[in-house]
Amino acid sequence: MSWFSQFLKSSIGKKLIMSLTGLFLVLFLVVHLSGNLQLLSDDGGESFNMYTKFMTSNPLIKTISYVTYFLILLHTIQGIMIWRQNRGARASRYAVSSTKHTTFASRNMGALGTIILIFLLLHMYQFWLQMKIDATEMVVYGDYEPVKDLYALVAVAFKQPLYVIIYVLSMIVIAFHLRHGFQSAFQTLGLNHIKYNGVIRFLGNAIAILIPLGFAFIPVFFYLFR
Repeated sequence: MSWFSQFLKSSIGKKLIMSLTGLFLVLFLVVHLSGNLQLLSDDGGESFNMYTKFMTSNPLIKTISYVTYFLILLHTIQGIMIWRQNRGARASRYAVSSTKHTTFASRNMGALGTIILIFLLLHMYQFWLQMKIDATEMVVYGDYEPVKDLYALVAVAFKQPLYVIIYVLSMIVIAFHLRHGFQSAFQTLGLNHIKYNGVIRFLGNAIAILIPLGFAFIPVFFYLFR
């Protein structure tokens, strides 16, 4: 196993882990957004609360959630290690390199990732932690057992203009991070090819626009119309 651990510690190994965990987290964002869109239902929060009840009580989903937490942590750690490795490179390397063909996101992935991490911690404190410590009211729908009223928690948060602004700005940061990260993952995995690089770029741009836009729309909608 020594060769395997050495590989994971190598530059290409770190990038491979970043790519695989990053693509998994893109899938997580798609699923998370589809669930959050339940917030837009005009049913007083029943759809969203029943959805969150299912997601937090189904054994398979709970297991996947713990895997997701681990991968987020692993993705973050690997990102920090790569950032430190790049930062520690000799100054002469950058003296002769050109940034002409680099993008804003590629030059600032460390800073973008740090902002996303701070937002994620704030987001989990605002919602996930409150749910875990039972800081939410219970609500009953029909003949079902009482469920936690997370919809009310979200509604209160999204009525705070500062939080809405932070949320939207964070989605813009995530958009830049996704746009560069998605395409870089395919390059690291050796899946890029001249025949379908255009498709990869299109998918990367679509994901970088639609996912953050979908997330950002929800707090703005709440603030203006709920």
